[in-house]
Amino acid sequence: MTGLIVAGVDGSAPSTTAVEWAADDAARAGAELRIVHVLDLRTYEVFAGQQDLLRRAAGRVPAAAEEAARARQPAVKVSTRLVEGVPGAVLRGLEASELVVGNRGVGGFAGALLGSVTMEVAARARCPVVVVRAEPCEETGVIGVGVDESDTCEPALGYAFERARSYGATLRPIHAWQVPVHAFAPEITYDLDEVRASRHRLVSARLAPWRARFPDVEVVEDVQNAHPIDALTGVACDLVVVGSHGRGALGSLFLGSVSRGVLHHARCPVAVVRPQD
Repeated sequence: MTGLIVAGVDGSAPSTTAVEWAADDAARAGAELRIVHVLDLRTYEVFAGQQDLLRRAAGRVPAAAEEAARARQPAVKVSTRLVEGVPGAVLRGLEASELVVGNRGVGGFAGALLGSVTMEVAARARCPVVVVRAEPCEETGVIGVGVDESDTCEPALGYAFERARSYGATLRPIHAWQVPVHAFAPEITYDLDEVRASRHRLVSARLAPWRARFPDVEVVEDVQNAHPIDALTGVACDLVVVGSHGRGALGSLFLGSVSRGVLHHARCPVAVVRPQD
């Protein structure tokens, strides 16, 4: 992937890690990196007459992030922007090939796994969104991607195959299935071997066109009898890619339950790739 990668920063530890991750990704993809900090002056309305001081202080946030990015990847072209507005609305409206953010910012609750800005951006941005945690993630050389029956996973598969090629990583398509529980019809039984075989056929058929387009990517299919969130967060990966099932004007405001659960519980960076309108 070439183009522009945007990293949203606010001076928090997760946002610093996100900038470093974005710099690495830009280096692999041959992309430019733009660092954006959004100053929300609504928070400081009580401090009348001090807006200029706040702007000068806010300018130090992208400057520090730029320093971290250049130290990480000196060859990557880096630019910065300071924008005034509502952080979630500004970030999700930016034109980019990819948007990278930390999992929570400086203003969130200490116990929260995901910040409100992160959730809004992941649910509504037009480009793929990568959510990065401050905690280090041990490199595995594996990229995981969720596969299901719906066409909404196709953009996620395309993104994951591209990433696996640029990383030189093994791609692990993960599909989880569960036997329905019929509380009022316990006599219903299933041929589990046939169910398992049909799930493997579904995954193989879904992957066939992508294997043909990316013959140099090593693919290891992973079909599990498990809950999708457990399956996607239980495998050690450098990155987990998920689609989003939000549909229509209202659906686009929310993440699907699986995408949201993976964002909350994955120990590695998570990329959310929504279908294009």
